[in-house]
Amino acid sequence: MTQKKYSEEQEKIARFAKAMGHPARIAILQFLAAQECCFFGDIHEELPIAKATVSQHLKELKEAGLIQGEIEAPKVRYCIHKENWEIARRMFAGFFGQSVCQKENCCG
Repeated sequence: MTQKKYSEEQEKIARFAKAMGHPARIAILQFLAAQECCFFGDIHEELPIAKATVSQHLKELKEAGLIQGEIEAPKVRYCIHKENWEIARRMFAGFFGQSVCQKENCCG
């Protein structure tokens, strides 16, 4: 039996969605989107969670490609990865822009 594969687009949108699946990560993205760039300390001061937890959330967002960071000793600077942000924006707009069943009693 041949296993069906998900499309590259389905894999990518799922990766973005998973990375955004925690309120702290949404808060981090909103904070970074409002900045040109910022340092780790600035992000930690914005959120009511431990620095180690902030670091883990930043790692998840970076691995998904939604943010990028550079080491500027002794801190790390994070900002939105603009190209991937635009890709994610278009993908989610397309996904949620799909037509759904218009029958009155479709699921109820």
